[in-house]
Amino acid sequence: MLGVPAATIRTWEDRYRLVVPERTASGHRLYSREQVGQLRFVRAQMSEGLGAADAHRLLAERLDGGSFAAGEPALADGDAGPAVPPQATILLAECDRYAAELQKDFLTTEGFEVDVALSEAEARSALSGRRPAVAVIEPLISGGAGLELCRSFKRSGVPVIVASVLQAREQALAAGADAFLGKPLNPPRLLSAIRDLLGQGSQARTEAAL
Repeated sequence: MLGVPAATIRTWEDRYRLVVPERTASGHRLYSREQVGQLRFVRAQMSEGLGAADAHRLLAERLDGGSFAAGEPALADGDAGPAVPPQATILLAECDRYAAELQKDFLTTEGFEVDVALSEAEARSALSGRRPAVAVIEPLISGGAGLELCRSFKRSGVPVIVASVLQAREQALAAGADAFLGKPLNPPRLLSAIRDLLGQGSQARTEAAL
């Protein structure tokens, strides 16, 4: 999500004691959406040439002054694309609730509205209701209904990204997908694929398995 190694984030936590996540009983770190925004801020400042210490010092000043907003500024990860259209809605048709929430949190911080469907029926309801700008579909949803969902969304003119742990690139493209992304998803690449489709409409397929 940040383009920063986990070991580096742990080092920042130990050294600066500014972004300190909660811990699970087994010791895993749990970052809130606000903390992810803070780390994105640090990463953005470093991309502008500041060192880690100075970036954290600036973050501390913003936090102390109450002027920090978790969603700003956007990072320049090499995936910059056209500006997100206002109220662009992304549908995540996903069989894994936890993965869907992670993707939703990331895309929300990038300015999208995000709907989550955890079954084929919920996805079809979203298609007939608030029509999404782009659908991200897992083929394994509802026991393997994802590719047929892909065909339905494409018939309705909605660009589709198929994202899966399966080696299903050719099947996805044959079902009409505009792009195929392998899992685990790389959030900046997901963002780049979505922005590409919003810019291109349904013209050319993005055939890279990322």
